[in-house]
Amino acid sequence: MTIYPLPNNEPERLNALGSYNILGSGQEQDFDDLTKLAAEICQTPIALVTILDDKTQWFKSNFGTELTQTSREVAFCSHSIAGNGDIMIVNNALTDARFAQNPLVTGHPEIIFYAGVPLINPEGFALGTLCVIDHQEKGLTDSQIAALKILAKQAQHQLELRRKVKELELANSALSEANLFIEKFAQRVAHDIKNPLSSIILSAESLRKKFDTQGDEKAVRLIQIALRSARNLVTYVDDMLDYSKAPSTLLARQEHVDFRYLLENLIPMLNVPQDFEITMPESVSIKTSKIAMEQIMLNLLSNAIRYNDKNKPQIQVSCCLEDDQYVLSVKDNGRGISPENLQNIFREGFTAQGYDRFNRKGNGFGLDAVSSLVAKLQGSIKVDSILEQGTTIFISLPA
Repeated sequence: MTIYPLPNNEPERLNALGSYNILGSGQEQDFDDLTKLAAEICQTPIALVTILDDKTQWFKSNFGTELTQTSREVAFCSHSIAGNGDIMIVNNALTDARFAQNPLVTGHPEIIFYAGVPLINPEGFALGTLCVIDHQEKGLTDSQIAALKILAKQAQHQLELRRKVKELELANSALSEANLFIEKFAQRVAHDIKNPLSSIILSAESLRKKFDTQGDEKAVRLIQIALRSARNLVTYVDDMLDYSKAPSTLLARQEHVDFRYLLENLIPMLNVPQDFEITMPESVSIKTSKIAMEQIMLNLLSNAIRYNDKNKPQIQVSCCLEDDQYVLSVKDNGRGISPENLQNIFREGFTAQGYDRFNRKGNGFGLDAVSSLVAKLQGSIKVDSILEQGTTIFISLPA
């Protein structure tokens, strides 16, 4: 008996086989249907789907025999997967020097005829075979050979499907773990932010009462602004926390939002220098995700402020309804964006502006986040910009 040959890429083949996580898995009807059909078409008593690891030939499906595995040393399929990828046919094993003394020929299950088609994966590795076996000398017609090759492809498709399912299960598990981490992280951050905010609000309330008693209207007015900003920030943190627990609420929780009122609550959260002129639209009611719109506008306004280098910095925000679309825009007279950078500004981590007016370097996540949120809201975003003259960002959302 000839010692079985090894494929030229045996280490890589075994590594690829491991990615399917199929060795030792139970029988499945899909594979059993293929072996039953193969035996019927080729008129043989036995048909197998075999998988070969480094030492064992294991049967994923075993029609016509109770055997579930054999040693790889005696496996006909060892020769099949080491071939040229085409079908291997042994008409009479008793007259073939490779198999005449094979215990599977001289003993149970008395293999005389064998035909095996390698199961070759998309990377070119032969994982096993679909084979048919008879106890007597036999041959196959061209149509039977063609049918057996088709069934082998179907068996490989089933293996690929199971690999994809396994990959998805692992990805979903990792995603669930990441989501749990993000939720816990968001809860911790929210707790860490809200505690000092609560202290600020209590302190500001005490100061407001003191200056109110003293009749200092200017001080009271400034404290009222600080209180309103702190309370808005608490609400914003709560909304972000809700979103971290259930991201699907981004689309599900649509509500009518007064766009100007939303801006008036957001702007105090930003570090707006006194010389900035911000023009806001008249009151316009839009139906959208409030938390998503807050994040979008915070990012756009923050960029318009940070990267404006003019002596008279200006920002114009507009919002209107056009043909069943809400059209929003944020226009500034800042540095502008060079043409070669325009196509990259929504890419995660991309920064083109260097240091901002506060001598801080951007992290490249703002516009990427805006683009992602607009896409989640089923809208579109585009940018017009002229270097040293300014930038306008347009957002269209379905009404």
